[in-house]
Amino acid sequence: MSICSTSPKIGYSIREAVVATSLGRTTIYKMLADPACPLKAVRVGGRTIIPAESLHALIAGEA
Repeated sequence: MSICSTSPKIGYSIREAVVATSLGRTTIYKMLADPACPLKAVRVGGRTIIPAESLHALIAGEA
């Protein structure tokens, strides 16, 4: 099964989140370390992935 390039993104790497939000890498990591921040991440294998819903909630100002 191939994934079409038009499929919506369900997760972002740290690098992709930096590009998508125009926030710095250090800022992203600080937000992930803050339990009060709506930005959350999961570890998949050796990678840190930020779910798209979490990134969208941050940008929308939710929570």
